[in-house]
Formats: sequence, C-alpha cells, structure tokens
Amino acid sequence: MTILQRKAVNPIAHLTPEDIEQIGIELDAIRDEVVESRGERDAAYIRRVIAVQRRLEIGSRAVLLFSLFPPAWLLGTAGLSISKILENMEIGHNILHGQWDWMRDPKIHSTTWEWDSATPAKQWQHSHNELHHTYTNVVGKDNDLGYGIMRVDEDQPWHPVYLGQPLWNFVNAVFFEYGIAAYDLELGRNLKSKKRRRSPEFRARLKEVRRKIGKQMLKDYVVHPALSGPSFLHTIAANATANIIRNLWTHSVIMCGHFPEGVETFERTSIEGETRGEWYLRQMLGSANISGSKLMHIMTGNLSHQIEHHLFPDLPSNRYAEIAPKVRALFEKYDLKYVTGPMPKQVASAWAKVLRLSLPNRGPASVRPPRKKVDPANKPAPRWQRAQPKPAGS
Repeated sequence: MTILQRKAVNPIAHLTPEDIEQIGIELDAIRDEVVESRGERDAAYIRRVIAVQRRLEIGSRAVLLFSLFPPAWLLGTAGLSISKILENMEIGHNILHGQWDWMRDPKIHSTTWEWDSATPAKQWQHSHNELHHTYTNVVGKDNDLGYGIMRVDEDQPWHPVYLGQPLWNFVNAVFFEYGIAAYDLELGRNLKSKKRRRSPEFRARLKEVRRKIGKQMLKDYVVHPALSGPSFLHTIAANATANIIRNLWTHSVIMCGHFPEGVETFERTSIEGETRGEWYLRQMLGSANISGSKLMHIMTGNLSHQIEHHLFPDLPSNRYAEIAPKVRALFEKYDLKYVTGPMPKQVASAWAKVLRLSLPNRGPASVRPPRKKVDPANKPAPRWQRAQPKPAGS
C-alpha cells in the first residue's frame, strides 16, 4: 500500500492532464443524468426502506418481550440486529449525506435526522462529509484511514506500539459506534493539552456526545428491557448483542471500502491545487467495492458501491448500482484498476494489511532510499497527478 507518489511504477503515468480533466467531464455527465432524473421512484424507495426498518424494529422489540424463551431471544435479536444495520447504513448514513434533501421532506433531511448511534449526527457530518470525503486516503489528512490509531502505509515510520494494532482494530470493531464518537471528537488530540481540554468548543461537543450516549443507553438498556418484565436481563443481552453485530458489520463494510489491496494512498502535498478531474481520480483510486446480491448492497447501505459513493456522495444510494457499469467502463477506457471483490475476500485483504503493517517493513519495502531534501526555491510541483501534455499532433 505504498503511497502512490513513491511507487516505482505509477499506475496513472499513462494519463495526461487532458485525460484527467476528461475523466472529470465524463463523470460530471453521469452525475447530471442522475440529478435530472431523480423523482418519485427514488422518494418511494427511501420511504419504503424506512417503513420496513421501523416495522422490523417494532416487531423485534415486541418479540423480545418474551426473550426469556430462547427461540424468542434468537428471533428478536436477529431482527433487531438487521434493523440497526439498516438504520445506520442505508438510512442514517445516506440521509446525513444529504442524498434525499432534494425531496424537501423535513422528516428525511440531513439537517433534521438523528440516528441510532453514539455519535451526534452533526459531529459525524463534519468529520465524515467535510473532512473524510474531501481528503480521501490522504495520509495525515484523512483520519478515516486507520482512525488515527493504526499504521496504514509502509511509508509511515514503524514503531513497536503498532504491534498492538490488530487488537486495537478488533476492539474498535466491537465498540465501533463509541470509537466513531471518540474519533469525531478528536478525543486523543484534544486530551493531549490542558488548553484543548478546557476549550469551550471541545467541552460543548463532549457534552453533546455524553448526552447522546446517555439517550442510547437509556433506550437500549433501561426502557426496553424494563418493558420486558421477567425478561429484563435477557432483553439487555439481546440489545447488547444487536449493537455489537451492527458495529462489527459496519466496521467490516467500511474497512472493505478503503483498506483492501489495490487501494491507493496519497501524500499530503499531493492535493495542492487539485482540479475537479484530479479530485475525481483520487476518489477512483482510493476506494474499493464489494460484489454481491441486491440484499447485500442494501445491508451495506450501498457502500458496497464505495467507488461510486465517493465519486457522488450526495446522489441517492439506490442509483449506485445503476451507474456502476458506466463508472467501471470509464476505468477500463482509461486503463485504471477497478478494485472489487466478494465481501469475505475484501475483509480478509483488509485484515491482512492491518496485520502486515503492524510489523516492520520486510522485503523491498524495508530498503527505501532516504528522501532527498529539496531547496524550496527549486522545488518542483509535488502533485501526484503531474503528467506531461501530449505532444502536438498526437
């Protein structure tokens, strides 16, 4: 997963600046076509998914009233797990991206929706929509890449502390909603200094997170279990299990989107002066898809089409499957690698990388030449996209 700028063979060396801007033009055309055709079938889709999710949750919680009996516990826990996954992935994540704002429905709008998660919607929107999607896979800028707790590239210096990153990653997966809340707060960074800890802005955000976690705990571990009467403890166990299943699934889907083999990372300086076409190209190279059935796509919030999502994060998620063949054809046209595969393969690839990068570099990666110091006055443009124009008449 060497940073693209330092690779011996650059996978986009064959592209000229004209090619890159043409990619942007063709992707804009795909986007415009979807925007112009949004309508009732899209609105009906999200309303139908919300209705199914709510019925499934209500039905599952009703079954859990009798969770003292093993069959009811298993059925209720399974239904609640699926309900929570749907709410987080296909509904909450996509509504908070503004994918359905065009409907002008105040109940399904990015400014009013609050989801079933420990992190407040507004804080997540800042760290995810504004930062992650702007700086996709830029090492040191996109903290979604390893969540600030993992080594994500061979070019990052190794330290013995990284030996523990497989364990940290597993713990983060189990308690993912709380890890995201801490990440959105930039908890590690803000707790490092007294000034940051006492910052009014940080304290206000921390208070919001505490309030949101309190509401979540009250709902899942007090109110609903209390309604179960004799099944109180069994319902608590069911709710905890459903939350863990949702966390593990969500973590796996997100890992598959940005961490499998074949996905590129980029230097911080590489995005200076980035054009529209270059931004599109970075999304194409910095994302990976998951192949599978329509049901699997819905359960991933259509983040199984992570490439298409990163190209067009505010388009309705039900349209990603429709435009995926056009996007893939564009990859083929410009001889770019469209990274995709079944979920087990992508999860295994991502975890293999977590394990490999927890260790010191081996093989060719361990003998990298030192970076030369360059006089700033004579420093060439650092952008990874830099290519030579085509010769006249070619």
